[in-house]
Amino acid sequence: MANVSVYNIEGNQIGEMELSDAVFGVEVNEHLLHMAVVNHLAAKRQGTQSAKTRSEVSGGGKKPWRQKGTGHARQGSTRAPQWTGGGVVFAPKPRDYSFKLNKKERRAALKSALSSKVAENKIIVLDAFNMEEVKTKKFKAVMDALKVSKALVVVDNNNNVVLSARNIPSVKTASTSTINVYDILKYDTLVVTQDAVATIQEVYA
Repeated sequence: MANVSVYNIEGNQIGEMELSDAVFGVEVNEHLLHMAVVNHLAAKRQGTQSAKTRSEVSGGGKKPWRQKGTGHARQGSTRAPQWTGGGVVFAPKPRDYSFKLNKKERRAALKSALSSKVAENKIIVLDAFNMEEVKTKKFKAVMDALKVSKALVVVDNNNNVVLSARNIPSVKTASTSTINVYDILKYDTLVVTQDAVATIQEVYA
């Protein structure tokens, strides 16, 4: 099992914690990581792009000139794609870009992402992260004490922490039920409380 240091919000090391190899020590599967990221981004797409085909634009019912003898190329409609105001060839239509990722694949990808952070020594475990009031300045002070800037902060049931972090563009907060592979890989450092680590290990072990 991997041992990681445990810090308090002042940035001082106060102990160590063992991480389960079943969650934080698996072999990193880059293919599953890629699939999970593509799945996440695809699900976020609105899929509302739309353009009209030649059958949907108005006008163009009459043949613009006779077939032969004009010196022009033959044309059947002024709403063909080559005309100004014509339809679009293979026009995009509203669609759903999301696709299914199996439950076992999702779990394995998340374990790979967590394990990669441990392997790169980019995980910081806090003994607790409690804030009595919503204060962005105090949250920023904690991040500065931990010497992290771009971080994903995983806490459970602490609304003040979430609200305090929302004005910091380089930080995102998540709970153990909302963490995903994309966010873990996107942010340089994973900051997680001991309680959140215990919950993650209980759910994904």
